[in-house]
Amino acid sequence: MRVFWTRDDQTWRLEFLLDADDAMAGSCADGQHVELRTNSCHVRLPAAGPEPHGDLLATAAWTIVAPWTRSRITFDRPISAALAEAFHAGWGVEAGPVGADPRSGARLAISYSGGADSVAVAAMFPDAPMVHFQRVSHPRVPNRWTHYRSDVLAELSAKTGRELTTVRSDLEFTLVYPRPGYPEHHAVAVGALLQADALDLGGVALGLTIGSRWLEVGRYVAGFYQDNPMWSRSGPWAGLFAAAGLPFLLPVGGVSEAVTLRMALESELGDLVRWCLRGDDDGPCGECPKCLRKELLQAAIERRPLRAEVTADHPRARIWQQPPPYPVQEMIEYGCARVPGIEETLFARAAEFLRPTIESTTWLDHCYPPAIQEIPEPWRKQVDAYMTDHVGLMTPDERHRVETWGLATA
Repeated sequence: MRVFWTRDDQTWRLEFLLDADDAMAGSCADGQHVELRTNSCHVRLPAAGPEPHGDLLATAAWTIVAPWTRSRITFDRPISAALAEAFHAGWGVEAGPVGADPRSGARLAISYSGGADSVAVAAMFPDAPMVHFQRVSHPRVPNRWTHYRSDVLAELSAKTGRELTTVRSDLEFTLVYPRPGYPEHHAVAVGALLQADALDLGGVALGLTIGSRWLEVGRYVAGFYQDNPMWSRSGPWAGLFAAAGLPFLLPVGGVSEAVTLRMALESELGDLVRWCLRGDDDGPCGECPKCLRKELLQAAIERRPLRAEVTADHPRARIWQQPPPYPVQEMIEYGCARVPGIEETLFARAAEFLRPTIESTTWLDHCYPPAIQEIPEPWRKQVDAYMTDHVGLMTPDERHRVETWGLATA
């Protein structure tokens, strides 16, 4: 793979050319199949600023081209020896040219989507600047996801009153299958990478929860997901970001969506929380799977009946009429155990299959302690104090629930 960055004032353009052994189809870090649609994308920053360090540009490019690169990648600017070693150690890829000194920074930025998880991180770090990624159309690729209201999410982010940078990019359209999306999940940090020098950033906080870090959200994993290649501190992506002087951290990586939703709604940004990708200026759509899951959790937190117009016979409720496993199943169990009258809702069949209780799901109210130990040293104490004081740490028995998740039905 050969990578080229050019800049026109505030807009950075990435172009890449495949080598003979590269591929048009590949897999991202979580195993999802992705096919290459085009060989360029743009990232527009709010201000021109200084040129980023070569390691930052290289890492940003890798979050976009990694699925299709096989044995080597050549950048148009020198990178540090540490970053080249991270490429080799993590992917067996030869990267160069080498010749730059390492970089570093001091401040922590928050990758802010406006969803409950990133709002929870913002509540933990009230003084940290936030970087919001907004999808925009690609000039050569049709938008097949016109229902994704990225404009609404950007407008809500701008209302936070916090130090905010909105980055607009069409990089998600480099995919043709299964739909527009990040080539690698870490591409959400492209804006922070390209602005790290301008903002003196030395870390970026992402709003991933225990499901993504330890239970692998979206799948029912049989066994402990300790060596998660996407998010483990010892994984290749963590090594790459650290070598670029911008380690990522998961401040809510030890807690569930129920905890982050509670944290978000109780924060000063609670009125601006928006997890729905389809909703307009009037609010969430109320019927997409994510809205239904979050309504289940909010009802569970508030110990009230479900407020959902969607019924069990609705196409979007079909998944919960089938036997498990379910995506984010731990949260379905949590909600079904706590919502009054669950047997009269679209989740009735799921509750019948799962038979959860408050006692069997209490572990999801607390923080998994090893997640705190993964936080880089400059910010670990603050996360530890917050989780200890506001959430509570898991008991040994509750930790065991994390480490045996899925084994009972494997």
